[in-house]
Amino acid sequence: MDSLRFLRILLLSASILLVSLLSTVTAGDIVHHDDLAPKKPGCENDFVLVKVQTWIDGTEDAEFVGVGARFGRRIVSKEKNANQTHVVFANPRDCCSPLKTKLIGDVVIVDRGNCRFTAKANNAEAAGASALLIINNQKELYKMVCEPDETDLDIKIPAVMLPQDAGATLEKMLINSSKVSVQLYSPRRPAVDVAEVFLWLMAIGTILCASYWSAWSARDAAIEHDKLLKDAVDEIPNTNDGGSGVVEINTLSAICFVFLASGFLVVLYKLMSYWFVELLVVVFCIGGVEGLQTCLVALLSRWFQRAGDSYIKVPFLGPISYLTIAVSPFCIVFAVLWAVYRERSLAWIGQDVLGIALIITVLQIVHVPNLKVGTVLLSCAFLYDIFWVFVSKKLFHESVMIVVARGDKSGEDGIPMLLKIPRMFDPWGGYSIIGFGDILLPGLLIAFALRYDWLANKTLRTGYFIWAMVAYGLGLLITYVALNLMDGHGQPALLYIVPFTLGTMLTLARKRDDLWILWTKGEPERACPHHVRLQQCSD
Repeated sequence: MDSLRFLRILLLSASILLVSLLSTVTAGDIVHHDDLAPKKPGCENDFVLVKVQTWIDGTEDAEFVGVGARFGRRIVSKEKNANQTHVVFANPRDCCSPLKTKLIGDVVIVDRGNCRFTAKANNAEAAGASALLIINNQKELYKMVCEPDETDLDIKIPAVMLPQDAGATLEKMLINSSKVSVQLYSPRRPAVDVAEVFLWLMAIGTILCASYWSAWSARDAAIEHDKLLKDAVDEIPNTNDGGSGVVEINTLSAICFVFLASGFLVVLYKLMSYWFVELLVVVFCIGGVEGLQTCLVALLSRWFQRAGDSYIKVPFLGPISYLTIAVSPFCIVFAVLWAVYRERSLAWIGQDVLGIALIITVLQIVHVPNLKVGTVLLSCAFLYDIFWVFVSKKLFHESVMIVVARGDKSGEDGIPMLLKIPRMFDPWGGYSIIGFGDILLPGLLIAFALRYDWLANKTLRTGYFIWAMVAYGLGLLITYVALNLMDGHGQPALLYIVPFTLGTMLTLARKRDDLWILWTKGEPERACPHHVRLQQCSD
């Protein structure tokens, strides 16, 4: 095996693990549920994010985001229904005793600590306040709940907690300005955002491109093999030595892969930090360069066939085509620019380009040989997704998959192994995202279906590809429906995709009496001329 092939397989192995690691769809949580803080009469609000828009002397200024309390009046959802209200500091600042100053519908700012949240709210309401802003003593937000023994919960004003830095900014505003007012409202997410439609189309398109590329490659290989059979049987090269560049998954590797992905996910969760995300960015860029280069070379070789078929020997790397040498600098520069400017508003485009190229390359190189391996792989991935999104909450007190996908502990927007699109009509902004695993893992089965259809001379209607593709699209659509019904809480997409895709394949194969062939042999054998002994053809 030459050095270049070894390096590519090494990069491919790392890329497969990374792109399949995350398998979840999220849109960002606006409504939070907490089973550890049970509801009771007077204390039964959902924990909602609240926008706090400030106005200085009648001019719109900074906007902060807080979280509403379990108690008190619910926050209005529409900005037009939120009044601009004058803001004052409480006296005393902690609001743990009756206020010394009477208020006339003002929003009062108080410091956290020294007494219960409900005590602060009752004192503020008694003084005539219209709302309560509690400044946390940390940078994070904190859910304000009621104690089990509390009874004085007939609170008629809303209460919102703001982070420490927002409180410091408000204090400067009040010191330096004659009048500061705020609007408090909690806008709802739209039922469907255009970003989710584009993300759905992006996932479908990625699998379509990868499947057709894989099928074309398999058909070209079959044609070439048949030509060799007709020309000289004794000179047929052995194609089982791995020289074709295709890596086939077996049952054992499918099972082991899920355990490896689980282990790596836990490592990410435990070591999630700024420097670790930076390391993942570097690894993603390397895989993205390899994927983008492979896709561009395959595309451009149709117009620059001579450059694609001419090779030069490079030390340590082996023979490389002139076209690859020409394309590589562009791919490297593209990945480096994305890494440097990935915090910019349009950086998601570069991330999606690199991610899609990597997924397509993996789907073209890695093959599921039969339905048995595909069933084992997707079944394990199905359990993997459910466990790390839902069951992991019982062990780690939070969803490991969601925490890693959002990068909650890293100080960044999340790890790059995601396709994402900004939510265009969402008042909260943010991104709709889909994990690479939600595309790659079902894509392996769908690409296998198209290869089988072409090699078995199936039509579009009598084949399996179109039905597997439709089933995948429906499964992903149901995922987004569930996402919106769950108020944006991350969903394990494979929970919906696998039953649709795998179930469709198994049902059709059983009805058409193809189940045994698909389950064991998979892709049809290449044509074997009658004058060639069976043993020679199978070799």
